[in-house]
Amino acid sequence: MATTMVVAGVAVLLVGCVSGSAQRPESSNAENAAEFNMQLGIAYLRQGNLPLAQEKLTRALEQNPRDPNVHTALGLLNDRLDRPREADEHYRAALRLAPRDPDVLNNYAVYLCKRGRYDEGVKRFEEVANNRLYRAPEAAYTNAGVCNQSAQRFDEAERLYRRALTVRPNYAEAVLQLGNLMLQLGRNDEAKAEVDRYLANFTATPELLFLGVRASRVTGDIRAEERFARRLKVDFPDSAPARALATLPRNPG
Repeated sequence: MATTMVVAGVAVLLVGCVSGSAQRPESSNAENAAEFNMQLGIAYLRQGNLPLAQEKLTRALEQNPRDPNVHTALGLLNDRLDRPREADEHYRAALRLAPRDPDVLNNYAVYLCKRGRYDEGVKRFEEVANNRLYRAPEAAYTNAGVCNQSAQRFDEAERLYRRALTVRPNYAEAVLQLGNLMLQLGRNDEAKAEVDRYLANFTATPELLFLGVRASRVTGDIRAEERFARRLKVDFPDSAPARALATLPRNPG
């Protein structure tokens, strides 16, 4: 079963959000206005209202062209508009203005991987993971793994997922990506074992229980499949994975 994708052919890439972490001097009126318009633009972008997002973000850029977060937001917008040249220009402008900001680096890395520039994207994610200011290196390692998986570099993807779990053993997203990779490679028993190992020590998520259902079905472990499915329906009845149980193929590929 395919999962939601940002990078084609691979499960979820953990998209970074525009943040206010870049260092700024004492705010002027123009900077305050730019911040206000940027937040409006981001809100419109999330709603899918791209014309209004462009209007507000363009105004924010005019008011404060040296704000890296404005450039990052414009990078996100231009990517949504399928304008890769303009998107890349804004991401690079953000990096010039805040070269050590891990959130700026993370957003650019997501963009690079989405556009198939895997080597560049992995390099940026590893910079993020090694940045001591970044609070979630496990997410950066997982993203780098997803990027490698999209490039069909499966051994490297597995290494990075396991690196993420070394940093934070209870990071469910890394287990999910690792399990999906193993299913993709036909290592079905290993996928199920990863889910079992996680659930024996940490709190379940609906996505991991659904992965357990899929892995158990492929391996023919009917009891385990029923156990995972029952827990998913009882603990997370309104979740998307619980709803997906009804449409899960009997023999998933």
